[in-house]
Amino acid sequence: MKRLFNTNFNNESVHFMLLVLRVAAGAFMLVHGYQKLGWITAGGEIQFGDPIGVGPVLSLYLAVFAEFFCSILLILGLATRFALIPLIVTMVVAVGIVHAADGFDKKELGLHYLVVYLFLLVAGAGKYSIDNLISRNLSGRRR
Repeated sequence: MKRLFNTNFNNESVHFMLLVLRVAAGAFMLVHGYQKLGWITAGGEIQFGDPIGVGPVLSLYLAVFAEFFCSILLILGLATRFALIPLIVTMVVAVGIVHAADGFDKKELGLHYLVVYLFLLVAGAGKYSIDNLISRNLSGRRR
């Protein structure tokens, strides 16, 4: 019973769960980005919303960059904090502009992603990431 209420961190478990969270959130968002990438590669007329006033084509390209390419970086743990910025902006736009007039049920998924992305922005990629390998090589010591 005492272990159930223990508030100490097991660093290995935290690093493993950062890996799980990164890979899961990245893979889930990658599905959305892959669908939008298909719209670009299909070659037809692009019909996409223009929530930030840059035009539907650029809006779609920005969404694909965030949801597809930045999700791959997130999964790999490569330039993680950089990759999270477009993902966070995309979720803020989705929740705050695209679904601003909608009920909570339409905003909930975007808010879930946003919370996960903000957590990862603060926590970093963790030990099991390419970022960690680069950091170790740059500092010349083992982490």
